Amino acid sequence: MLYYDKYHCMSRLPVTPVFSPTDLRLLRVFQAVARHEGFAAAQEELGIGAGTISNHINHLETRFAVRLCERGRKGFSLTPDGTRILEAAENMLRSIDHFSSTVASVRGELTGIVHLGTVDAMHTNTAAPLDKAIARFGAMAPKVTLHVEIASPQDLLQRLLDGRYSLILTPIEEFHPSVAATPLYTEEQRLYCGSSHVLFKKAKNLTADEVKSHPYVARTYMKGSNPSRDDQFNHRAMTSHMEAIAILINSGHYLGYLPEHFARAFVEQGTMTSLLDKQLAYFDTFHLIIRKDERNRSTHALKNCLKEALASSHQN
Repeated sequence: MLYYDKYHCMSRLPVTPVFSPTDLRLLRVFQAVARHEGFAAAQEELGIGAGTISNHINHLETRFAVRLCERGRKGFSLTPDGTRILEAAENMLRSIDHFSSTVASVRGELTGIVHLGTVDAMHTNTAAPLDKAIARFGAMAPKVTLHVEIASPQDLLQRLLDGRYSLILTPIEEFHPSVAATPLYTEEQRLYCGSSHVLFKKAKNLTADEVKSHPYVARTYMKGSNPSRDDQFNHRAMTSHMEAIAILINSGHYLGYLPEHFARAFVEQGTMTSLLDKQLAYFDTFHLIIRKDERNRSTHALKNCLKEALASSHQN
């Protein structure tokens, strides 16, 4: 079999390489780099420096004799070969994790890796005590490695479907037939303006039409999802993160929706106020979502911990 060493010099590879533990470790590095879309962004998850990550990817490219990704001044992107290898690697790694989980299940143990994905601005929501759920899960499953990541609802669902996440907690309006969704709680969303905005001092004497004429920051994942509400505003900025919306609102130029619990501190500090709550506020329903074919006992254990923690918070 012929291949190109470093993509230029033809060499001979006598047999298809057999995967070793080192190969699997390098593939997990590659998987993390692709997930974070760059070496620097993957450092925190992997616990190693960008230089070491680069060496690992170079080693993997030499091992497979293909260019996996482009990196440099133009940014990071997977090559077509890299995309194919990533897909195959993720399928293989999921199978390995599933096998390990099955063996552990037979032995009555909770082990492996669980990936939990959720949206941002969760830490101020007392209706969703993730810290208590994770504490309970950590005590129940001390051998499990837990990865928690923040993403937009669309990215969360896509990453659940392709196997990158084990379960997700997110507001969602449309469900894929391959997932099971459990509604957990509702979250109030209010429209806010900053203290330097022209509407701040007359917040109690406004009409909806007047409010909707001002520049508005939309959530990228919501535009068009509810035309009766979102599309009526004067869209002039977009983002998928609550902290970015808060910054834009506090600029005094934009109006935007935030979770009431997240914006409460800004309101108490006098830097924000909500507008026309009775007319413009609405509620998102958060769901705990898992693939219907999920068999990992550790994933189901975390799901139960989240549901139990939520039930306890509603009883108190």
